[in-house]
Amino acid sequence: MLSAPSVDKPVDGYGQRASNHSARIMYEDILGYLLAFIGSFVAGCINTLAGNGSVITLTILTEVLGLPATMANGTNRVGIFTQSAAASWSFYRSGRLDFRTTGSYILFACLGAIAGVLVAVRVSNEQFEDIFRYLMLFMLLVVLIKPDRWLQPTDSRRSPGLWVTIPLFLALGFYGGFIQMGMGIFFLAATVLGARFGLIDANAMKSFIIAVFTLLALVIFHWNGLVDWRYGGLMAIGQTIGGYLTAHYAARFPAANVWAYRVLVIMIIIACLTLFDLHTLFIS
Repeated sequence: MLSAPSVDKPVDGYGQRASNHSARIMYEDILGYLLAFIGSFVAGCINTLAGNGSVITLTILTEVLGLPATMANGTNRVGIFTQSAAASWSFYRSGRLDFRTTGSYILFACLGAIAGVLVAVRVSNEQFEDIFRYLMLFMLLVVLIKPDRWLQPTDSRRSPGLWVTIPLFLALGFYGGFIQMGMGIFFLAATVLGARFGLIDANAMKSFIIAVFTLLALVIFHWNGLVDWRYGGLMAIGQTIGGYLTAHYAARFPAANVWAYRVLVIMIIIACLTLFDLHTLFIS
């Protein structure tokens, strides 16, 4: 006589598999959060000295944490705001941020950013990737030609008139509100080569202006439901620490201009390699 089949082992096996699956998911979540924190810290350091750290944070938000591109674009602004605000405070305490010389720049950049964000929440910016890659290639040439221009101290006597600053900073603000990626690099080019700021002073002004218009952008993105505050808050912690510490030491380090220039060149080269898919030559 055949005995009834036991169901204990299949049930136990199923429970074990379910437990292993849950443990694996938990491990992957912890690993993803850890990678997000480390990546955001590095991005905060890079953004404070140069720019284009959003290449790191946007990649983490989309490829690691799985956010849609539009949601990632809005969520990315949380860390950018806190990092820029922390860096601005550190630069201000060190005497490298003078609001008397940045008032008009802030106003025009913020007006442009509002327009850029209003466009960004309605239009995908993916089609502008081709334009962006050639802009980065052009920026690499601009940075490498006559590098001494990037190492000069601030010269307020040679600052351009309003007929230059109004359209220039409106355009910078619009770009930052619309895409953000690469904003720091373009801003430094405009302020160092155009407005005659020293590289560290330009970074100080850049941090404050980006903090102001990113706050405005963040409100608009949140209003449209395009901010994941859980992931944004996590990455904001890393970016804030990285931004504050970098600004703290950059404002006091005598050779900070030189190192900021080196980081700027490296980030533009990395951006060009990535945008033209040349990095695959080194990976394969």
